[in-house]
Amino acid sequence: MFRYIVRRLLQMVLTFFGATFVVYALMFAAQDDPIQALVGERPITPSQRTALTERFHLDDNFFAQYWYYMKGLLTGDFGTSLTNRKIADMLADAWPVTLRLSLLAIVIAATIAILAGVVSGIRRGSIFDNATLAITLVVLAMPIVVLAPLAQLVFGIKLGWFPVTAGQDAGLWQLLLPATVLASLVVATELRVTRASVAENLRADYVRTAKAKGLTRARVIGVHVLRNSLIPVITLIGVDLGALMSGAIVTEKVFNIPGVGFNLFRGIRTEDGPLVVGFVSVLVIVFLVVNLIVDLLYAVLDPRIRYE
Repeated sequence: MFRYIVRRLLQMVLTFFGATFVVYALMFAAQDDPIQALVGERPITPSQRTALTERFHLDDNFFAQYWYYMKGLLTGDFGTSLTNRKIADMLADAWPVTLRLSLLAIVIAATIAILAGVVSGIRRGSIFDNATLAITLVVLAMPIVVLAPLAQLVFGIKLGWFPVTAGQDAGLWQLLLPATVLASLVVATELRVTRASVAENLRADYVRTAKAKGLTRARVIGVHVLRNSLIPVITLIGVDLGALMSGAIVTEKVFNIPGVGFNLFRGIRTEDGPLVVGFVSVLVIVFLVVNLIVDLLYAVLDPRIRYE
C-alpha cells in the first residue's frame, strides 16, 4: 500500500505540472489584449499600460511567463490578478461557497442515484425501471447551459419556490436549486451504473449461496449486494468531481453565486490569465487528491482489492 501511495503521489506531481502547463498555454494563446479587456471601453494611458505590462510580464515570451508563475506557486504565492487582488484572498472567499454547493450536489446526486438505481436493478423491466431509464435519457440530453436558466425561470421566477440568486453567505435553501441543477450533470450516469452493478451482482454465485443458507432477501441485498455494487459508484463519484467543477462555472454564473466557477467565468471573459491559472491549479490539486482517496477506499469496500 505504501509503495502504491508513493507512486500515485509522483504521478500526481507530473499531472499537476502538465495540467497547469496546458492551461497556461491556452490562456497565453487566447490573450489578445488583456489590459484593454480588463478596463473595457474606458481609455487607458500609455504609462498605465506600460506599468501593467511590466508588472505582469506581458511583454515576455510564454516560457518566461510560465516560469515566473511556477516560481511563485512553488513558494505559496498564487500571484495577483489583473484587478490587483491577491488570488489567494479570492480563493479564500470563493472556495467555501463552491464547497458547499458541490457537497450538496454530490449528496443529492448520490442519494437519488443509489436509491433509484438499486430499485431499478432489483426490478429490471418494471414500470419504475423503464421510467427511470427514460428520465435519465432526458437528463443526459439536457445541457446545463439550458437547464440552469430554465430551472431558474420556472422554479425561481414563475413559481417562486426557490430564491432566484444566492449570495456569499447563501444557506441550504438558497443553494438547493443550483445544487440540484449541478447534480443533474452526474446523477443520470451514477444511476445507470448503480442499476447495472446491482443487476450484475444479483446474478453472482455468492448471492445464490447466501440464499441457500437461508438469509432473507433484504439481508442479501442490503449487506452483500449493495456493498459490492457501490464500488464502481464511489469511483464514479470521485471522477464526477471534475464534471461538477466545470458545471459550476455555468451554474454559479446563472445563479450569481460568487464561487470558484463565477470567478473563473469572469477571468476567462476578461482574459485574466493569472486568475484563471491560479484557480484551475487549485482545482487540479483537489481533483487529484479526491481521486486518490477514492482509490484507497477500494480496499475498505472490498477486502479482495489490494494495491502492490
